[in-house]
Amino acid sequence: MSLNAWTRRTALLCLLGTTGLAASLLALPARAADIELTLVIRDHRFDPAELKVPAGQRVKLVVDNQDKSPEEFESKSLKREKVIPGGAKVPVLIGPLQPGRYPFYGEYHEATARGVVIVE
Repeated sequence: MSLNAWTRRTALLCLLGTTGLAASLLALPARAADIELTLVIRDHRFDPAELKVPAGQRVKLVVDNQDKSPEEFESKSLKREKVIPGGAKVPVLIGPLQPGRYPFYGEYHEATARGVVIVE
């Protein structure tokens, strides 16, 4: 659970007091992604360059940077921007999304690191 989600739950518990309802809210799991996909960065390119996902579902992209240098996963249409250190795997949550095409790119190697999420 992220610190922000934990903080919100703690604040809610304080408002509700120490009732049974408050205790049960603390036990609720964080909303997980419906689908998990791996997106590899190798030789400053995304593989696969096209990811197809169903509309209306949350997706966890595990970005696996197999290069030694960092890359920044960026997408204005997905409203995501995350630096992926060299040799690291970093999750990027997206969605739920409407049908369409959502381009993304690697800001540090924009000429070669390009891809698109296709939502159907």
